[in-house]
Amino acid sequence: MTINGLTYHSVLGIQYYPKLLGMSPFTPAEGYRFLVAEGEDAEDVFPLMVAAIDHFCLQNQISGCNFLYVDPEWRSQMEGYGFFSWMHHSYVWQNRDFQTFDDYLGAFNANQRRNIKRERKAVSEAGLVLRPISGKELSRQLMAQVYHFYSDTCDKFGWWGSKYLTRQFFEQLVPNYAHRVVVFAVHSGDNPQPIGMSFCLTKGDQLYGRYWGATHEFDNLHFDTCYYTPIEWAIAHGIQTFDPGAGGRHKKRRGFPATPNYSLHRIYDPRLAKILQSYIQEVNQLEQQEIEAINQDLPFKQTPPPLLGEAIEPPIDLR
Repeated sequence: MTINGLTYHSVLGIQYYPKLLGMSPFTPAEGYRFLVAEGEDAEDVFPLMVAAIDHFCLQNQISGCNFLYVDPEWRSQMEGYGFFSWMHHSYVWQNRDFQTFDDYLGAFNANQRRNIKRERKAVSEAGLVLRPISGKELSRQLMAQVYHFYSDTCDKFGWWGSKYLTRQFFEQLVPNYAHRVVVFAVHSGDNPQPIGMSFCLTKGDQLYGRYWGATHEFDNLHFDTCYYTPIEWAIAHGIQTFDPGAGGRHKKRRGFPATPNYSLHRIYDPRLAKILQSYIQEVNQLEQQEIEAINQDLPFKQTPPPLLGEAIEPPIDLR
């Protein structure tokens, strides 16, 4: 099968693409679910939605339905409708009763504590100052600048950039959603124009990060703008979890343990469905072992207590 100029090979003569996908476009962060209007009963709505999905996929020869980074409670409900749970992991900072940024630093071993201090010092010695901006301080003009940095970063990474958000998306966040937005702006000296920014969303005691950009390359600026300064803000504002979005293992060195998340899958070809059903429990067990191995190697002074949301029960038997 050829899609957008790329050819995808089938397994056992079964076409895997196209497939139906459900996910939040802002960031790969846990929480996807069906939205049910107030006053409606989810137990009445969910079967109708699943039946509509089945009908659509079968009528259009779509191989399966896949939901990514799903809400934990919703996941357990959807398993009752025949969806398979597939464990993955992301890197999520959790506030372990930190009162100050120094408390956060104090959780690390001496070597990593020095590394973080050195990284932040490099930013300040470059004459850069970071300032959080939120709520009424935000403006449409500032959000247009956020879009500029977002767009530029996507362009730099080409194929992987995924530039699907528009200038209008960022600008319309003010004023209706300004209370949910935190921008961490980077200024050089007394220049009022930011030379870099990271963009985060917040709700309750949770912070979510994703987009950032800068006009020039500065040593360790990415780490300070996307991790350290948001963590400092999070501690000051009683945030309990900070999911910085996509990225690799470099996050664990900065206090982001591997944390389980799940996707949901419904496969319509009985041969593929049988393969998934036969191996999904083993796959989830291996993923749990991977999470445990990563977290055994965290640069903390001592092994932290179990993480919120950590899978401590045995994987669900989907047979």
